[in-house]
Amino acid sequence: MAMRIPHPRSLAGQLFAMQVVLVAALVAGCAVFAYATGRKQAEAAARQRATAVAVAVADSPSVAESVRTGNPSARLQPYAEKVRRDTGVTFVTIMNTRGVRWTHPDPDQIGATYLGHIGPALRGRVFPETYTGTLGPSVRVVAPVRDDRAGGRITALVSAGITVDTISAQVRRQLLALLGVAAAALAVGGLCAYVINARLRRHTHGMNADELSRMHDYHEAALHAVREGLLMLDGRRRIALINDGGRELLGLPPDSVGRYVSDLGLPPALTGALLSTEPRVDELHLTAERVVVVNTSPVSSGEQRGTVVTLRDHTELQALSGELDSVRGFAEALRSQAHEAANRLHAVVSLIELGREDEAVDFATAELELAQALTDQVVGAVAEPVLAALLLGKAAQANERGVELVLAPDSRIDDGVLPPGLPARDLVTILGNLIDNATDAAAEGVGTGTAPRSARVTVTARADAGELTLRVADTGAGLDPAAAEEVFRRGWSTKSAGRGLGLALVQQAARRNAGTVEVAGSADGGAEFTVRLPLTAPAVTS
Repeated sequence: MAMRIPHPRSLAGQLFAMQVVLVAALVAGCAVFAYATGRKQAEAAARQRATAVAVAVADSPSVAESVRTGNPSARLQPYAEKVRRDTGVTFVTIMNTRGVRWTHPDPDQIGATYLGHIGPALRGRVFPETYTGTLGPSVRVVAPVRDDRAGGRITALVSAGITVDTISAQVRRQLLALLGVAAAALAVGGLCAYVINARLRRHTHGMNADELSRMHDYHEAALHAVREGLLMLDGRRRIALINDGGRELLGLPPDSVGRYVSDLGLPPALTGALLSTEPRVDELHLTAERVVVVNTSPVSSGEQRGTVVTLRDHTELQALSGELDSVRGFAEALRSQAHEAANRLHAVVSLIELGREDEAVDFATAELELAQALTDQVVGAVAEPVLAALLLGKAAQANERGVELVLAPDSRIDDGVLPPGLPARDLVTILGNLIDNATDAAAEGVGTGTAPRSARVTVTARADAGELTLRVADTGAGLDPAAAEEVFRRGWSTKSAGRGLGLALVQQAARRNAGTVEVAGSADGGAEFTVRLPLTAPAVTS
């Protein structure tokens, strides 16, 4: 038979047991303390009452007068019993100075010698003591009786007392009441502890302390290990938790926990997605430097508790998509050039077949010189191979659409000028998107004016004075000056819906490399975009 290993008690169960033991120990300690204190107080109260009765009887003129008679017991016994019953003491004994009793609750004890000490009373002092007499152990007080007629001489003694059994019975009654209150307090405390721990059990899902500790360790390790961003918002839309990936993707400082989403300075569209109470699935949003895919899932159980947000970096994928578009454009340009070359070759062959060899040579030479001129200009001015290839490919694409791509005469990028820290992918993103937008604008129209102009895109690529300048101007319709700040917002476009990401990516790439983007009107009537990127790493300030 397999031995069953007991499962460790849950944290809530352990706390409940500890609280019950603590409450029980506290109540028991209070009961013991109250019993000890109550007994002392009961003895002190009994002693005070006995003192008051003994002194009152001793000071009574009728007692001194009765002592002078021939049979003091006849008058003092009824008086003493009445006082005993009225005051609630156990006995009131009046005796002569030799200790012979004149009164006693038990008439058979009258005439016997008093059991106890009377020496201090004979010296005129009220004397308390605890002594075992005929009625058992008692707290008693002995007081002297002085006869004013005899010059204040002590003529008798009075002893009043309360038995210990009477005091104990009184304490027991108080203890029973105290135990009742203690039991009620224990029950109420146990019930409160049970309610609190039931709530704690729901929150801890019945796990014990070791399991919670392990879960916390796994939680911290997972937060730091996961590259994707994880963001948790509470019901008031404040950041309750964020991992390293989330801070990096959103560009947030380390002290962002506890801040409201609306105070983070994120783009309005992204802020709206994080504040939304509805789930968001694979939404594309832009931050200052990144493209992120956002998924949100509200956490609720009858009321809004918060939101769990996951973030994925889409920047590299978007850049790769842009490169793929460029490659696709290159392929289309090559296909078009191959088709055009085939047409030209057929023309040359036909001229030769017609016996017009000189004209065939002139035609072929002119075509070669025209194609070689742009290549020589680009390669001679731009030694960076990635930018040179991009310009040649974009020139072929623009030519297909009837747009002339011109490299400005002051363009110059020598080999080795661009630093390794300036990614070629960002250069392709910046220049490729600017040329595409300019080509679209130039192809749609040559702008306003009376003199007709050909569709043209002018590109300036220059590296000097520690700065790389990329400028693209077109002969299109231009931009409304009021929209100059909006052109870099995701979704802004002069074309159809679903466009408007290119310029936003241009601005992101420039920011990632500590650069700037400016837009203005060009001399050709269209728009002119200028990107400036530092060729040296920015200084780090402490």
